Amino acid sequence: SNALNRVEEMINEGADIIDVGGESTRPNSEPITAQEEMRRVVPVISEIHRNFPDITISIDTTKYVVALASLDEGATIINDISGLGDDVRIAELAARFNAGLIIMHIQGTPQTMQINPYYQNVVQEVFVHLNSRIELAQHIGVGKIWADVGIGFGKTLDHNLELLRNLDYFHKLNVPLALGISRKAMIGKILGIDEPKQRDIPTALLHALLINSNIDIVRVHNIKYLNQLR
Repeated sequence: SNALNRVEEMINEGADIIDVGGESTRPNSEPITAQEEMRRVVPVISEIHRNFPDITISIDTTKYVVALASLDEGATIINDISGLGDDVRIAELAARFNAGLIIMHIQGTPQTMQINPYYQNVVQEVFVHLNSRIELAQHIGVGKIWADVGIGFGKTLDHNLELLRNLDYFHKLNVPLALGISRKAMIGKILGIDEPKQRDIPTALLHALLINSNIDIVRVHNIKYLNQLR
């Protein structure tokens, strides 16, 4: 299938983790049902796991049933953009399966998040929120947690830049950090690049500028460029 070809390509380019998601979380995107999301992701995860048993698979979902089915098929990380905001049982699943959990910060939902996002102190507020969710997940028994500041998820351009300037501060959460900036609108706004696919070089340059921030996981579209930074 197309998905398997793409996965093979990504592994050859040096990907360590394949992140599989069935629901768009772009600004104003419409939610889909759990049934539809499962139809999109579960067979793909099953195929990847069968064909590439050594690659780490993460499931990008906020839904309990989707996460459960994905872990059953071989995923070992749950990437929850709602940061346990949609369903706290995701943490129970991660604990039960001994799976990793990526906790991301979002203000609002994908439908509403870019309608006038507001913070008095974005770094402080994102930190406090992530910290409380991490403590909750640890309390539930999750052993491996990453924190993600959620660039572009309920943030203005200034908020995003402020967070990127202060990534070091988030090491005080005492968990490894994950970051997704690849092809984001922020890069388009700064450089006037409307077409997301044209944002790969600036994405790589931005990662190069952040190379000393000790980010454990970076989520990217163009793996080849990123691996040249290693």
